[in-house]
Amino acid sequence: MSEDLDQFSVASVYAELLSRAPENKMEPRMQPMVEAMDLLGEPNRTAPVIHITGTNGKTSTARMIEAGLLAHDLRVGRYTSPHLTSVTERICLDGDPVDDATFVRIWDEVRPFISMVDASLAERDEVPLTYFECLTILAFAVFADAPVDVMVLEVGLGGITDATNVADGSVSVITPISLDHTDLLGDDERDIALEKAGIIKTDGFLISAAQVPGAADVLLAEARAKGVPFRFEGVEFGVESRVPGVGGQQLTVSGLAGRYPEILLPLHGAHQAQNFAVAVAALEAFIGGGDQELNIENLRLAAENISAPGRLETLRTGPSIIVDAAHNPAGVTASAQALKESFGLSRLVLVVGILQDKDAREMLTALYKEYEGLVEDICFTQSTSPRAIPAGELGSLALDVGYAEQDIYVTERLDDAIDWAVGRADEADPGLIGGVLITGSITLVGEARTLLGAPERT
Repeated sequence: MSEDLDQFSVASVYAELLSRAPENKMEPRMQPMVEAMDLLGEPNRTAPVIHITGTNGKTSTARMIEAGLLAHDLRVGRYTSPHLTSVTERICLDGDPVDDATFVRIWDEVRPFISMVDASLAERDEVPLTYFECLTILAFAVFADAPVDVMVLEVGLGGITDATNVADGSVSVITPISLDHTDLLGDDERDIALEKAGIIKTDGFLISAAQVPGAADVLLAEARAKGVPFRFEGVEFGVESRVPGVGGQQLTVSGLAGRYPEILLPLHGAHQAQNFAVAVAALEAFIGGGDQELNIENLRLAAENISAPGRLETLRTGPSIIVDAAHNPAGVTASAQALKESFGLSRLVLVVGILQDKDAREMLTALYKEYEGLVEDICFTQSTSPRAIPAGELGSLALDVGYAEQDIYVTERLDDAIDWAVGRADEADPGLIGGVLITGSITLVGEARTLLGAPERT
């Protein structure tokens, strides 16, 4: 009975959060977060912070950094977004989603202070605290209550005015920057980098993935202006070698202070190897200021315990059903290269659903280009998110991109889409290895995981 009540309570809190301005309507402001932190006694300053921004790979990198910190016997609070199944996944303690009772209890404790900030905003004719601002306040309060030794925070959007930026990162981590949310962040990588450079703080340390020149120039200028040490992938650290294998890949990483051979990473693709190298450099910067070599056994233990739900995750076999939360053109390209490298499929059926704030045309173009010769059938569908592009619109857009009408199936129901795709994969010619890839949005992948019985907590 108590478990049912906890679930109901989490659902009630989630309903409260959803009544606020949604994630894609974040307010470009910081003052309300500052006010909330002041009222709560500055929970954002109760532990040092590793702060992560970028376009792709943020959540995977956050999980890798978390695993490394846990392997060094530190208590870790991790805040990432969005979630796949339950909102509690966003706020993790020592690798696991915060338990339902704590989630509800801390929300009840912070709710009066959120109401006070809302009242102050109303007096100024401003929008009340948004969904993401409230969740971020809740995360800081959960971490302070635990308490944790270190917070690993992923930005929601951009950096300068992201709600998480009320914290001062002792290490700022920037994953590869590419075009996404251009309506809010800018039309090219340089403009987007200007937003994301906002998390770099004086007295901090910058760790960056390899970047296109325009973005790299912006990050270097910001680090130099603030007198912050900076290290870039491909210059001071990086992947020395990698060998793809069953269940992942074996890596040798050159870090800031050491060389780490024979790391078994249970994730696929060059992009995940890159994320791991960035995570290693961030750990070196945090634990030893970039000058102290990590214990290789701790690092190997960390790698063994890394997971990335919804990122090239196989949910069933015979045929293989793979889900991947690629939700922009660069993510599509990286995932496609990894899938072709590691899964050995000779025929692939796609199930695709995309959200309205994404560049659907460019994503479909990337899918068409990357899977040419491997994909003959594609199903367009939609998640239950109100932001989902209607399946029929995606089907029409696919014709413009170059897909043949006879290869397209359209359905609004994800369960129907999966059944159709599995049937098509089963019809592969003898000798061909067929599979299904469900991709395009995190909400679609989350719903597919639920339909296919994937574990909620991984």
